[in-house]
Amino acid sequence: MTITDRQLEIIEAAGRILTNEGVSGLTTKKLSKEMGFSEAAIYRHFDSKEKIIVAMLEYVAKMMDERYTFALSRNENTEQKFILIFQNKFTLFAQNPHFVTAVFSDGLLESSHLINQSIQKIMAVKIKHLKPIISEGQNNGVFTNVIATDDLLHIIMGGIRLLMYKWRVANFKFDIVKKGDELVNSLLNIIKS
Repeated sequence: MTITDRQLEIIEAAGRILTNEGVSGLTTKKLSKEMGFSEAAIYRHFDSKEKIIVAMLEYVAKMMDERYTFALSRNENTEQKFILIFQNKFTLFAQNPHFVTAVFSDGLLESSHLINQSIQKIMAVKIKHLKPIISEGQNNGVFTNVIATDDLLHIIMGGIRLLMYKWRVANFKFDIVKKGDELVNSLLNIIKS
């Protein structure tokens, strides 16, 4: 999916509105006011609010995939790879907190099939990069084998999701990178052999 500079501006403005006003607050009228141009101009770039949200989620999935791929391309040990993948995630969202609401908004899940598919793509990106790290760690004896790989994956992703949700509910008031590092170290202590 290729996104133009103008579409990215619209996506980021939509993310800010989602963050400040929730799903129901995201209207093309508010978006056009935020952008400083007409609703018709928005429709030249996106057919609907749903398409804006889908584009936002797919953009986030693409950014995450690229960042994780780059971070993991370095020749690091399993534990360092585990740390790097989450440092990248926390840094990405610290720099773009307006995307957190879209990715972690339960209200969006009820919105449409296309939005659900886009959220699933984000989860698939996380799994694509994290599951091999967990498997590698289990195969090398770095991570516990007492818990199945998929179960470890769910435990880890659930803990990270809860932290991101708490950050959003706290209106992004705490340092997500610092708290994220603390959680990742705790998770490592739990899953290490």
